[in-house]
Formats: sequence, C-alpha cells, structure tokens
Amino acid sequence: MKKIAIIILFLGLAIGCESEGFNNRNPYIPNVQVNWMIDLSLPLYSNLNFATNKATNFSQGVRGVVVFSLGNNNFVAFEMACPNQELSSCSTMTIDGLNAVCPCDEAEYSLFTGQSEGKQYPLKQYRVEVNGNTLLVYN
Repeated sequence: MKKIAIIILFLGLAIGCESEGFNNRNPYIPNVQVNWMIDLSLPLYSNLNFATNKATNFSQGVRGVVVFSLGNNNFVAFEMACPNQELSSCSTMTIDGLNAVCPCDEAEYSLFTGQSEGKQYPLKQYRVEVNGNTLLVYN
C-alpha cells in the first residue's frame, strides 16, 4: 500500500510540473506552430470531459494533433506523425483504443505516456493548458 501511495504521488508531481526546459526534439518531425483552442462545452469536444476519450485535429501540427483525457481535468496532446519514421505516405498515426499506431512499422504508442516499448523516440508532445472549460494546446 505504501508503494502505491509513493507511485501515485510521483505520477502526480510528474504530470503537474511544467518545465520551461520542455524538450520536444525529434529529428524526424519538424517543429511547426500549434495553437488549438478547445471549448469543452461544445458537443464536438464534450467527450473530453471523461477519461480515456480523445479528439483529433488534422489541421494542426505536422500530421495532426490528438488530445487525450487522463481524467480529473488532466489532458495530454501528441503529434500524429510517427516519431521514429521519416515523413512519408505511411507516417500518419491511427488511433486504436488507448494507443496510437504507426502504419509504417506497426509500433503502438500509449496515449497515456506517449511511449512505445523498444522505440528510441516517444510521441512528440504538445503542452495543454486548462482554463475552466477551455483547453489550449500549444508548443
């Protein structure tokens, strides 16, 4: 029980801390401006009020951006370009349940962490700022 409490505390600190030294470098994915405002009261995005739901916007980022709800008003946002592939016709991720899948190599990346076992680069992450019913996804 003590170990679980320590793990939960550590995860809370890791998720809650925002660093000005946010490192999001990936040699396969160029840096483009992302600025997506989401109104959670709109029917299009109201599903984000519940854990494990997601929304995508293919007009943002390099190949699109997915926002994933962790629950309790916590969100993560990731680039939809495969992080371990050169940009090509197959390098746009698809969503399969709680994972993003790269069609080039069938690698699956967790939408909770952005990680994929055995892969060098995680999903490229964007910042998410919560202000009431509004989310701002940006880099």
